[in-house]
Amino acid sequence: MTSIIKVNTIQDGGGNAIITSDGSGNVTTQNVAANTPSFLVTISGTQSISNATDTKIQFNSEVYDTDNTFDSSTNYRFTPAVAGKYVLGTGLTLSSMEADEKVQLQIKKNGSRLDYDPIQRSFSTNTGGETISVENNLIAEANTTDYFEVWIYHTEGGTRDIGQYTYFHGYKLIT
Repeated sequence: MTSIIKVNTIQDGGGNAIITSDGSGNVTTQNVAANTPSFLVTISGTQSISNATDTKIQFNSEVYDTDNTFDSSTNYRFTPAVAGKYVLGTGLTLSSMEADEKVQLQIKKNGSRLDYDPIQRSFSTNTGGETISVENNLIAEANTTDYFEVWIYHTEGGTRDIGQYTYFHGYKLIT
C-alpha cells in the first residue's frame, strides 16, 4: 500500500514537499514547485499623472518580493529571473472623473504593449465627479531577462494623482 502525505515543510526547510511511503518503512521525498518568484508592490504617497501622457507608474513600496525580482527604487519593474508563464495584475482608483473621459492601464513587456493588452475604459456620465477603479490581469510568457512595467494614460484634462489603491502583483504559474 502506498501513502501520500503533503506537508508544508521538510526538516531542511526546503519548502513544499510530497513524502511517499511504500508501506514497509521506505520513505521518499519529492520537492513540489512553488509559485515563485512572486511580488506585490504599491505606491507610498501619491504620483501625479499628467493629462494625455503615457506615464510609467512608480511602484516604490514592496509588500513582498520573494526573490528580489522587483526593482522598487530605480526602474519600477519586475524582471522574473526564472523563465515561465506569469500571472500579472494591476489596479488603481481615480477620483473626480469627468464625463466622457478615457483611462488606459497597461502592463508592458520590455517597454512594448502586449498584443492582447491594454485595458481601456471610457466613462460617460451626465454629471461627472465619479470615483472609478480600473484593473488589468493577464498571463504572459517570460524569459529570464524580460521585464514588465505598468503604464497609465488618461484624458481627464488636468493632472490626476494616484496612490493609496494602486498596486501591481505577479507570480509564476506552476506548469
